[in-house]
Amino acid sequence: MTDSSLSAERAAPLRVVYAGTPDFAVAGLTALLSSEHHVIAIYTQPDRPAGRGRRIKPGPVKQLALNHDIPVFQPLSLRNAEAQQQLAALKPDLMVVAAYGLILPEVVLNTPRLGCINIHASLLPRWRGAAPIQYSILAADTESGVTIMQMDKGLDTGDMLLKATCTIDANDCAADLHNKLSELSGPLLIKAISQLVEGSAQPTPQDDTLSTYAPKILKQDACIDWSQSATYISLQIRAYNNWPIAYTHLGNERVRIWSAELVGSDTPTETKPGTVLDCQPDGILVACGSGKLNIKEIQFPGGKVLSARDILNASKVRLQKGDLFDSLP
Repeated sequence: MTDSSLSAERAAPLRVVYAGTPDFAVAGLTALLSSEHHVIAIYTQPDRPAGRGRRIKPGPVKQLALNHDIPVFQPLSLRNAEAQQQLAALKPDLMVVAAYGLILPEVVLNTPRLGCINIHASLLPRWRGAAPIQYSILAADTESGVTIMQMDKGLDTGDMLLKATCTIDANDCAADLHNKLSELSGPLLIKAISQLVEGSAQPTPQDDTLSTYAPKILKQDACIDWSQSATYISLQIRAYNNWPIAYTHLGNERVRIWSAELVGSDTPTETKPGTVLDCQPDGILVACGSGKLNIKEIQFPGGKVLSARDILNASKVRLQKGDLFDSLP
């Protein structure tokens, strides 16, 4: 075979299987669909109830696949022989994974000719695991990014192919950072695949001594403990917007806090943590274990998200000075 034919073979469009489920995975799939490569199948989580009506609906990646008439597979697990044989029958050159939600056993990792690569929403080895976006904000990181990595049998431990960085601004919530990272992921993925095709990729091992772990977020993680500092609570509110949303209790009602801002520094207060100190159109001032927090947006059960001004202008008084927020009803 001549050098030119070898080059042509390396440059041939790849048969790609894409595995992803939520909004974050849409950008990578969109970029692939606009590239020369062929997306031959989509793997995504089974449809689940969503929204207020709890109706079964396809996830964002599945919906995009259906719009493009791409075959969709939704196995409950990839550990059984049937699912593994089904994947092998597709004869993929490459599998791209982005927030898929299922563990890939070693036999699956070895099925594509070029292996499996992952779009990870952090600057590895920092924040391996399921919730890197939320933990980046909880830790008050000032920088984040996307890493394209070769997958191995460890948890986000594979060699890194490419990285792209972005800043985490002081008022960014998880939804804001999610959107920044999504924007980075598509072009970075296509660049990494091009390097794999050309043979110019330079895999870089991760330094395990620098690794941190971001476990799956649970709804109860978002419960506010007002004895914590105002700084920590403000990070918590940002980290859990737009899921699961930081919450507290006012009497027997569970109240969601969508946004808040620090007032002054984390100096100790004599007032009981959780006490409403003042209600003004620009915010609901609350005492914390140290420091004060000004709540900007709040949501009562069954209602929409309201600004502090909306609450004060409402015909039914829902909050007033002296009220107490608590972690328990």
